[in-house]
Amino acid sequence: MADWVWEYEGYEPGEERLRESLCTLGNGYLATRGAACEAAADETHYPGTYVAGCYNRLTSVIGGRQVQNEDLVNLPNWLPLRYRVHDPDRPAGTGGWLTPDGAELTGYRQTLDLRHGTLLRRLRYTDRHGRVLHVDQERLVHMGDSHLAAMRVTFRAEGWSGTVELESGLDGAVANTGVARYAALSGRHLVDRRTGAAGPDTVWLSCRTTTSEVRVAMAARTRAVRGAPTAGGQRLTESAVMRTLAVPVGPDAPVTVEKTVAVYTSKDPAMSDPTQAALDAVARAPEFGKLLASHRTAWEHLWREAALEVPGEAGHILRLHLFHILQTLSPHTAELDVGVPARGLHGEAYRGHVFWDELFVLSYLNLHFPEVSRALLHYRHRRLPQACRAAADAGRAGAMYPWQSGGDGREETQTLHLNPRSGRWLPDHSRLQHHVGSAVAYNVWQYCQASGDTDFLYTKGAEMLVQIARFWADTAVMDPDHGRYRIRGVVGPDEYHDGYPGTDRPGIDDNAYTNVTAAWVLDRALELARTLPEPRRRELFERVGLDRAEPERWEDVSRRLLVPFHRGVISQFEGYGGLAELDWDGYRARYGDIRRLDRILESEGDSVNRYQASKQADALMLGYLFAPAELSGLFRRLGYVLDDDVWRATVAYYLPRTSHGSTLSELVHGWVLVRARRAEAWRHCQEALLGDVADVQGGTTGEGIHLGAMGGTLDLVQRGLTGLETREDALWLDPVPLPELSGLSEYRFSVRYRGHWGVALRVRAGRLWISVPDSEESPIEVRLADRSLTVAPGESRWVPLPPG
Repeated sequence: MADWVWEYEGYEPGEERLRESLCTLGNGYLATRGAACEAAADETHYPGTYVAGCYNRLTSVIGGRQVQNEDLVNLPNWLPLRYRVHDPDRPAGTGGWLTPDGAELTGYRQTLDLRHGTLLRRLRYTDRHGRVLHVDQERLVHMGDSHLAAMRVTFRAEGWSGTVELESGLDGAVANTGVARYAALSGRHLVDRRTGAAGPDTVWLSCRTTTSEVRVAMAARTRAVRGAPTAGGQRLTESAVMRTLAVPVGPDAPVTVEKTVAVYTSKDPAMSDPTQAALDAVARAPEFGKLLASHRTAWEHLWREAALEVPGEAGHILRLHLFHILQTLSPHTAELDVGVPARGLHGEAYRGHVFWDELFVLSYLNLHFPEVSRALLHYRHRRLPQACRAAADAGRAGAMYPWQSGGDGREETQTLHLNPRSGRWLPDHSRLQHHVGSAVAYNVWQYCQASGDTDFLYTKGAEMLVQIARFWADTAVMDPDHGRYRIRGVVGPDEYHDGYPGTDRPGIDDNAYTNVTAAWVLDRALELARTLPEPRRRELFERVGLDRAEPERWEDVSRRLLVPFHRGVISQFEGYGGLAELDWDGYRARYGDIRRLDRILESEGDSVNRYQASKQADALMLGYLFAPAELSGLFRRLGYVLDDDVWRATVAYYLPRTSHGSTLSELVHGWVLVRARRAEAWRHCQEALLGDVADVQGGTTGEGIHLGAMGGTLDLVQRGLTGLETREDALWLDPVPLPELSGLSEYRFSVRYRGHWGVALRVRAGRLWISVPDSEESPIEVRLADRSLTVAPGESRWVPLPPG
């Protein structure tokens, strides 16, 4: 059982927000941070609750300028359940409430049960009279019924008798205040709060968002199921509503209270009145024990489809990562119009926006929950018209997807950002990361290769691919001096470099990652145009208004895009090799942690744009997306040689010049080094594993987990170490060992591949085991580095791997 729990012993106020993020409970629709139910939001606690896709836009004044920001809204807090022991020296209904922050706390344990999706909190209090009260809490956000959440609290008196007074309710006086550096921005998204009671044990609260006008309603039923209340009632204010109880407790008479909550919004399908829906749902909800049983059953089904077994502490962390992926992107997500929020549904960093993190998450989901991947791609397709309008506004053809997306698909990237080290608001050019479009195209292609979903590929997928290809073909400009096409004024994955030193023009030119992935997109669009059945091709060309001459330009651009080199390695962008070298040792000696080197240099009046210093993997991201043979083929198609020597030299060049200011960076470096410099790979893989659980970025995990990094570590085991690819109607496998991760044991997982359920894989030193369930109708073609084989339904076999 130890492998299935994440536990904290003792109460540490300074770690509370970290624990709240990592102990978040969710179901893909609704998520609530693992905050104390006894405490309101303050510098220590932040009890955020979020519904996927519930955004709102506010206007703030920063430096005399009006700035709009759209946020994933912090909804009313359903957690409040506070309590106190009646003090015989004071009148009933008075006295301080017990909280973890009070002097009365003498014991604390917090346990996240990963197998069953519950959070258990055990608290022990000793008051000034020496009376000991034990409080055991169990909490869930229901994985079966996405609108329900519940809590069960048991009070036990140790050697005394008396009365426990309780307040349980809903608090609508909340705002988005979970990220300190956003303090200057408006955060009050909820208005028109109304409260009420429905019978003796149920209260409700409704409100709406200011701009998006999403109506939100919650209903909470609180009952004493063991122990008879001696008093009770309701307390209503404009923004909060509470159910009050007074229950006798004794050494042999524990008290159990259950709180069941329903959450609905006007965005939900088949919805007319969220308040009535919430009241109906909470009235019909069974008692906690039955809710827990059905919730556990739903989690059992999820774990069966997402099986991943890795030995040791690494396996323990990977299971936590998988748990949070499943809580953010569950089968419920397949019914929603939502993307992949970079920080999950776990906090307010990045304002809940959708970046390119699906690039690191969908590759895992494609082989376990393809229906979820498809829904996430539908989110992008529904916003294709907005991306086409953005391209047109920029004077470009095709689709220009935003770097940050939210409710409607417009560009949500801020124009200013705060450097907390200097206190200055600075121009933000990260919206120039147009490579996000290539990530969307890559995700479309990978999903269709893994699932065999030609219906999606030939319709919505084809539209996105073609429009992204059109954007790149129109953006690339022929430079006669080079005899090649160039893409100017962009920002690559390394966000540190958003311009050239000494110039006011934002962006850099010919970012290698951007240009190579653009060439790949153009090639895929050409392949699709060639292979589409004629009726489909004609329909696609008519639907997107595609001139039949356009593919000729795609062909030319895809073969003649410029990729810069210097000193025998791939240049991150044109001119990178001419930048100054940074005194890395000197800055580490002065500052210790230099992950956010950009903030350090700006606070000194300098700029990271002057130096060969990258925030995260940029050129090396190519080794994350493409297997060595495919990457070499891409460069060959562009007229360049990328052999093992050049690639290894490129890897070696950027390793010491990267500060890892993003949690994705260590992941990508570990992935690449597994094949390029295996002896150094584990250190980076380990950093990727520890990114959130050890909060290596220094306080960022408390603002929300890093979903892309979590998904990427899972995919490191699933694809990175196995070399698993889904292409040409076959499973390709090229395993490489990483002894520190798997030791002398094997690691195992199962995948869904093109309708085959539960294809099982085990990797052990020198051998690969593959099994196809006998329930399948067709065999699977498997390609290894030195052979091909067919595995029939019901067949299992060990295959020796070639040395290497």
